[in-house]
Amino acid sequence: MATASVSAQFSVTVRVELDARREPLGKLTAKIAEAGGGLQSVDLVPGAGSEGKRVREFTIDARDQAHWEEILRAIGSTPGARVLDYVDRTMAMHRGGKIEMQNKYPVKTRDDLAMAYTPGVARVCEEIAGEPRKAFDYTIKRNTVAVVSDGTAVLGLGDIGPEAAMPVMEGKAMLFKEFAGVDAFPICLDTKDPDEIVSIVRAIAPTFGGINLEDISAPRCFEIEDRLKEELDIPVFHDDQHGTAVVTMAALFNALKIVDKRLEDLRVLVVGLGAAGIAVTRMMLESGVRHVIGCDRQGAVSTDREDYQAGEMSGIKRWYAENTNPDKLHGSPADVIEGCDVFIGLSGPGVIEAEAIGRMAEDPIVFAMANPTPEIMPEEAEPYVRIMATGRSDYPNQINNVLCFPGIFRGALDAGAARITEPMKLAAARGIADCVAEEDLSEDYIIPSVFDRDVAPAVAQAVIEEARREGIARVSEETGTFSTIE
Repeated sequence: MATASVSAQFSVTVRVELDARREPLGKLTAKIAEAGGGLQSVDLVPGAGSEGKRVREFTIDARDQAHWEEILRAIGSTPGARVLDYVDRTMAMHRGGKIEMQNKYPVKTRDDLAMAYTPGVARVCEEIAGEPRKAFDYTIKRNTVAVVSDGTAVLGLGDIGPEAAMPVMEGKAMLFKEFAGVDAFPICLDTKDPDEIVSIVRAIAPTFGGINLEDISAPRCFEIEDRLKEELDIPVFHDDQHGTAVVTMAALFNALKIVDKRLEDLRVLVVGLGAAGIAVTRMMLESGVRHVIGCDRQGAVSTDREDYQAGEMSGIKRWYAENTNPDKLHGSPADVIEGCDVFIGLSGPGVIEAEAIGRMAEDPIVFAMANPTPEIMPEEAEPYVRIMATGRSDYPNQINNVLCFPGIFRGALDAGAARITEPMKLAAARGIADCVAEEDLSEDYIIPSVFDRDVAPAVAQAVIEEARREGIARVSEETGTFSTIE
């Protein structure tokens, strides 16, 4: 296994008092480098030192918290340097929460108050009471998404509860605002009961223009999403499923341009059949892929497998067995990978060896998306693959949901769509893929950067156009007002 690289997630700011007479600054930066720290900046703290002393702040990226201790010992062992304090920058960012509400209009005069609140607000209330759909025109509903989780499948941490899930949901809200101007709010629920979750979301739906389900464990997530889609007239989108599928398809569309293969000719191995693995498979099949093999913890899924025959497979896994693996292969991922064109990993680290990748078809495509450690490290796969992608930001071709969910909700909200359809998801995938110009397309650039500001608007426009083509857009293209589709 390759040594983990330093990362901003373990960034620390160390305040150090330096004896100016002994000039230890150069020695200190060398010590930090020797300890493996990634020195990002050195700043003088004005007025903080006593006579003959200066205080500087060193911002350093580390591998993990244990690595901090090595770095701090290295600093402390440098003659003329004394560690005063250090701050965990990630924890500091989260202190007090990462989001806040801001007013769009100032309230500074009696006139402002009369229009924003009583008595003028009563006129707006009456307008909406007479026609409830006008809430889309006269309240935050049109630009607001609820990020709903029960904390049962958070990142790679698992079931950590609603309070512990809040930092992730706040982060999601930040990304909605940063990339698409959507006001999102975290709603973390202290229940795992699907009936209660559906009931709560249904009850709060009048406030929101869309529902983003997040980090809800499978198979409950499928039932919850399906029921909410049926009961609500606003978009419901489980990002762990569909966001992952959209971005994966975008990457696949562009990868196939390089290797000159067709969707319908592909042989694809999917490892990890949770919410994301199921959704990626569904989207591939809907896009024209004909031959998919899926592996869970028990190996390749098929109708010949013992748990299928015994009726012990869950409903969604039975669907998978009946719609994939036409050759009824069995065994581990390494047993069934031979001849595959594409490997898609949505599981965990170390599930496939480099030697197995070498048995894939010519010009293999490997998307190893487990985080933080992929199914196979790019360094190990490099001799065997034509195109490699991961979910990490420190390697080329990062497949990250932030390329999808801000733009797809921006488009759905602006179109006034009651749902996000499969064609809208495919339109979003093609919108992402098209953000990489043909002349720029290469093995290490098949997907745009998560910081590419052109992505969210392109996705939103593709989604709006598809909603209008399907006849489900409820916002008038001419007036921008919300209307009911007869």
